[in-house]
Amino acid sequence: MRIWGSYSLTGLIFAAATLLVDQVQKAWTIAFFQTGETAKVVVAPFFDIVLVWNRGVSYGLFKQDAAAGQWLLIGFALAATLALFLWLAHMQTRLSAVAVGLIMGGALGNAIDRMQYGAVADFFHFHMGSFSWYVFNLADIAIVAGVGGLLYDSLKSSHKEAGNQA
Repeated sequence: MRIWGSYSLTGLIFAAATLLVDQVQKAWTIAFFQTGETAKVVVAPFFDIVLVWNRGVSYGLFKQDAAAGQWLLIGFALAATLALFLWLAHMQTRLSAVAVGLIMGGALGNAIDRMQYGAVADFFHFHMGSFSWYVFNLADIAIVAGVGGLLYDSLKSSHKEAGNQA
């Protein structure tokens, strides 16, 4: 089993940077809201910064208030991160390594929240009129960007391979 590849360092650098930026932003924002001076910061007519504790997974699904459920989600995030680390050794492009690193860093950032607070701290809230998008954090953005990068890379790579076989 291969555990290190030519782009492993690239992926780990992006994972570490994502984790660091996510945790620093969360610590600062949590400290800001713990002063109790405000419940939200209006940044634009369609965007607020708030503090919401997410005890579930995406969109608050599968809410876990019990410790066992929280540890199950933590275990899943850590297992996924390990699997991504092993997969990282097989990346063939810098983009795919960066994408996997973003996903790893985001998953670890949210897992740390669960270990430290029992829930994931979310902050960014987009809304328009009565429509309200879910509240998310930098780790979530990194995970979505990483998945998007992997999809783009796979389409770009498969298009090249399809063109070469004709």
